[in-house]
Amino acid sequence: MLELREILETNRMIGENRLDVRTITLGISLRGCARESGPALCRAIYDKITTTARNLVRVGEEIEATFGVPIVHKRISVTPISMVAESSGLASYVPVAEAMDRAAREVGVNFIGGFSARAEKRLAESDRILIASLPEALAATEIVCSSVNIGSTKAGINMDAVREMGRTVKKTAELTAERDAIGCAKLVVFCNAVEDNPFMAGAFHGIGEGDLAVNVGVSGPGVVKHALEAVRGQPLDEVAETVKRTAFKITRVGQLVAREAARRLGAPMGIIDLSLAPTPAIGDSVAHILEEMGLEKCGGPGTTAALALLNDAVKKGGLMAAQHVGGLSGAFIPVSEDAGMIDAAASGALSLEKLEAMTCVCSVGLDMIAIPGSTSAETIAAIIADEAAIGMINAKTTAVRVIPVPGKEVGDSVAFGGLLGHCPIMRVNPTRADAFIARGGRIPAPVRSLTN
Repeated sequence: MLELREILETNRMIGENRLDVRTITLGISLRGCARESGPALCRAIYDKITTTARNLVRVGEEIEATFGVPIVHKRISVTPISMVAESSGLASYVPVAEAMDRAAREVGVNFIGGFSARAEKRLAESDRILIASLPEALAATEIVCSSVNIGSTKAGINMDAVREMGRTVKKTAELTAERDAIGCAKLVVFCNAVEDNPFMAGAFHGIGEGDLAVNVGVSGPGVVKHALEAVRGQPLDEVAETVKRTAFKITRVGQLVAREAARRLGAPMGIIDLSLAPTPAIGDSVAHILEEMGLEKCGGPGTTAALALLNDAVKKGGLMAAQHVGGLSGAFIPVSEDAGMIDAAASGALSLEKLEAMTCVCSVGLDMIAIPGSTSAETIAAIIADEAAIGMINAKTTAVRVIPVPGKEVGDSVAFGGLLGHCPIMRVNPTRADAFIARGGRIPAPVRSLTN
């Protein structure tokens, strides 16, 4: 039974420290929607989404009212479209993205993910079609999100796909130039993508999942920051213990919401993603947690060590609080979505190279980073390859979501609005990697992949 002290503490976390459930994401299998014609496929997808998710937003709002816990987003993830559309005969999957967008707006969700492909070893024809469709699809839709997995610890890195994704990111930026390349904010390139991720832009409903799943992503950087204020000057093992205890409390809120959402939607409960997901709002920053540990500024010496402590402690604390943990689970460092990261990048303390080092010990990777619009497709591909190598060698999920903003250079800034935030244009190393990217082929899987 909950004690009055615990109830008051949770209320304080919500009211004063910006605790929220970042998303309820309903995963929907579209495998049964496969058709031999494009129009029939689009109709089947629209009907499946609007029928299955018709109550999602209402249920989320009811849970908010019942428990007093803010639920920031309600989202949908679907089976990777390159698999669903494979037999449709379509030469472009843009109509499929448009059908997804119409269905998602009809049911009122914030985003829909799964306009995606799995291409970690080779590119199938359907993967090629989807990747070629991405720039136009992301320009023509409002809330469709996309991901492409180009590598894994078991398969190595598909450098042909990496090269294509460099070009795709560049073209997507050009097609959405009038909106500061917003299309690129809805596109992420993965290594070791997970199938139960509730967070956009990388959410998709994996082929190993059932027909439905309710996945919940919790947040709460402000709660962790507040808790650490009480242990200033104390040893780092006490810092870790404080983060663990706080993560446990945050995750219990997510578990409660997930269980209730699953019951009301009549769908199986999937996972709780333990990730600390920041926002541009003051008091909701992962960077500020690291600075509370004693760093002068996020990005300076000690940042990677502090982030490693935070990421590990979040996982240890949350694991005991949830029935099933999954997704990405850790600490996110999206530059444009974190007030402290924005400030650190603007001051010059946080560089692209330091962010790459930080991704070795945290969730995901180089996320929501605005770079000069003049950055070449080959350089973007090389950035993707570097980040994929970190994921492949270390058997962890890494990703790249960079935004080359046309007409913008270092010293400029860009604003995307909402949870996507704003940030300065970050410097990219001008050294070229064109000949390396032009080789294509595949970087073989590491020795550690041979575990059978």
